[in-house]
Amino acid sequence: MTDAPLTKLLVASHNAGKISEIRDLCGPLGVEVTSAAELGLPEPEETGDTFEANAATKALAAAKASGLIALSDDSGLVVDALDGAPGVYTADWATLEDGSRDFNVAMQKVEDALKARGAETDAQRTGRFVSVLCLATPTGEVSFYRGEADGVLVWPPRGSLGFGYDPVFRPDGHSRTFGEMPAEEKHGWTPGQATALSHRARAFKLFAEQRLGVAAT
Repeated sequence: MTDAPLTKLLVASHNAGKISEIRDLCGPLGVEVTSAAELGLPEPEETGDTFEANAATKALAAAKASGLIALSDDSGLVVDALDGAPGVYTADWATLEDGSRDFNVAMQKVEDALKARGAETDAQRTGRFVSVLCLATPTGEVSFYRGEADGVLVWPPRGSLGFGYDPVFRPDGHSRTFGEMPAEEKHGWTPGQATALSHRARAFKLFAEQRLGVAAT
């Protein structure tokens, strides 16, 4: 992929939470951000069985439709006791019959599935959020950046911040869930900062270091 300076980026998403997080991460780097939602681009069907495959589908569709370099995120919750579910089907677990999404329903499904497996202790309720970023050019070149955040699934949900499954995920080393953390704590990362907390921030840190030339620490 070309190493030319990247000053404008299309976020290949219609998810307001993801767009906001990526825009916040890009801010300190001087990269102008727009989104597929803002440009009215259609959402491609995600048929892949890996985060990488679905991320590439979204990034390539947006890049080719817009003529801009596009960055997509495919992310999900991987629960060890559920054999990796919901995984790439994380959003599907929240989808209702009318096509809308309700993550309160999704969180309850995860909890019911854990109870059915007899997973009661923290050691039995481990999992991770995974984020795969795909950078794609209009000519079809792609690069991938993967980040993971390990933690424990808690119940009942705690916190009204964040989005998706954040209220039931307590990252390792912390007493609060992602849903109880303000945005700057959960996904905040700036150049020169040695660590990042969330899966998306960790993937973005790799992207910034490897594609934007931000010095690793």
